[in-house]
Amino acid sequence: MIFLMTTAPPENSPWSKPIRLPPLGLLFVAGSLEKSGFKVKLLDNYLFKKTNDELKKLVKTLNPQLVGITCSSASYPVCVESAKAIKEVLPHCKIVVGGWHPSYVPESMLKHPEIDYVIMGEGEHAMVELANCILNNLNEKAISNIPGLAFRKKQEITKNPQKFISDLDEIPFLARHLLTIDSYEREIPFLNVKPVDTMNIVRGCPFKCAFCETRRLWGPGCRAFSPRRVVDEIEYMANNFGTKGIYFLGDNFTINKKRTTELCEQIRKLKKDIDWVCDTRADMISQDLLRSLKNAGCKTIWFGVESGSPRILEKINKGITIEQNIQAFKLCKKEGIQTACSFMIGIPGETLNDIEMSYKFAKKLNPDWCQFNIYIAYPGSSLYDEVMEKGLFDRQQGFLKFVKTDEFDFDMLKQIQMRYQSKLNLSFRNIVKKMKREGIWNVLKKSPKYFSRSI
Repeated sequence: MIFLMTTAPPENSPWSKPIRLPPLGLLFVAGSLEKSGFKVKLLDNYLFKKTNDELKKLVKTLNPQLVGITCSSASYPVCVESAKAIKEVLPHCKIVVGGWHPSYVPESMLKHPEIDYVIMGEGEHAMVELANCILNNLNEKAISNIPGLAFRKKQEITKNPQKFISDLDEIPFLARHLLTIDSYEREIPFLNVKPVDTMNIVRGCPFKCAFCETRRLWGPGCRAFSPRRVVDEIEYMANNFGTKGIYFLGDNFTINKKRTTELCEQIRKLKKDIDWVCDTRADMISQDLLRSLKNAGCKTIWFGVESGSPRILEKINKGITIEQNIQAFKLCKKEGIQTACSFMIGIPGETLNDIEMSYKFAKKLNPDWCQFNIYIAYPGSSLYDEVMEKGLFDRQQGFLKFVKTDEFDFDMLKQIQMRYQSKLNLSFRNIVKKMKREGIWNVLKKSPKYFSRSI
């Protein structure tokens, strides 16, 4: 039997308050293992936060031969402690870790003797191969040939080259049945239907944003599930979990116009009324494409605007101009599609004036939703390398670096973030939009204090 689990960041981490969304990556792996005939149990400990004593009791009862733990740079110390706890009660059980952080810094995981293997990049094929070797008692040579696997060999760390899955349709549906599905957020502010579930249908990114490390995880290209495969899974979710809305997570939903148009046509033909949200870039939409999206049920598009400063957009290598963002928002409003966007503040080299430009630009774009995020450096990106080389941080949590420059530190950025969010969310214009969108009574019922302060 194989036991899969997530880990939560430490309580004092910026990511310590969990967003209750299913762990899609682990569900992909679980589905692949089940398809290959393995029995799988799954614990989303990011959500449930079982103590190590509770974890010990659970694994002792399950007695798995292989444990897979997903790990981020934020949850790194907790992941290590979980591995130690498991080995205390099951010393012969093999532990493999995967996810963002192990993919970039496998050495940081394998320096701990409790961790036997690291899977770098996509885990579906590699995990199945590793499970076959361990549970079927194949020899060590078979394990050492698994693509994307890192392991210790004669006191040295060996890292096998990654091999990306060329045809994503080979991957089975996510093993959502392993979850207590109603423990998760199944409604979002961007849609007026529920329950809403998440999907990820595109992997990889051809762009080279300085703050992002996606290329090292998924490869330099962009691959996607076929429209038919996506629609089949939507239908499966609607029939088995009552899904009425979808949030398509992933930055490049519309990167291939032909494929996106075909997907929209197939969603439109479904005998299900599905509303949905997607993420994309401002330079990857057009009026005719937006019309296809809307006709297929798209209600909202999320854009990563990142900055209102042309200088910072160039520094982070976003590849999108101020004018392109303005045009994209105009097109969405013309077609009746709601807009949401995010900005980053605290980029190394950014000034307080640059940050203020982002706030003013957010007001100009006038999105339906807007989020300001504080940049925290984590391994894998060129911006992280800059932070490390120049020592532009004054504190850290494991591998996370909190940026400090002559202009700002993390505490100052938190104050700026709260001020900007408050000004945008509590503006009379946004309250009116919220009432039109959700109804006056719902706004008053959900947040009477919020409403009274805004007037």
